[in-house]
Parts: sequence; C-alpha cells; structure tokens
Amino acid sequence: MSFLSFFAVYFIIWWITLFAVLPLGMRSQGDEGDVTLGTVESAPAQFRAGRVLLLTTVISAAIYAAWFAASNYFGFSLGNLPRIVPEFG
Repeated sequence: MSFLSFFAVYFIIWWITLFAVLPLGMRSQGDEGDVTLGTVESAPAQFRAGRVLLLTTVISAAIYAAWFAASNYFGFSLGNLPRIVPEFG
C-alpha cells in the first residue's frame, strides 16, 4: 500500500471517529449553570480541542491497525462482507 493510500484511508477513519468522539465528556453551559450572553444553553462550557484530537487520533489508529491486520494478515476484504442489496440482472 502506498503512503498516499495509507493516509487517505487513515484520514477517512479519523474524520468519522472525530464526530463520534466530539460529544464524549462534553458539558454544556446549561449543565454548568453559567450561560454566556448570546449563546445557547447547549453550547460547550469548555471545549477541550487537544483532548478531542488526541482521543480521536488514538482511537482511529487502533481502528486502522485492526483493519490493516485483518486485510493484510488474515486476508479479509470488503468482498468478504455479505451483500445487503441483491444483484439484479
């Protein structure tokens, strides 16, 4: 696998994981009882970007390592997954 392919697959996994990690541990301004004027209660009280980026990177690296091992060492690919939509024609 070329470096560009490695980066593309990892970036897609990282991006999807980011949206799964964003709400983890988030406390809203409404939860804290300190709503800043001009914001909604559901806005984050303290956004910890470093924590979110680090957690996203670690989780996506584990997912990529599992996919890499399954595809290169065990021979699994997307072709091994069952088809949900039947073939017509």
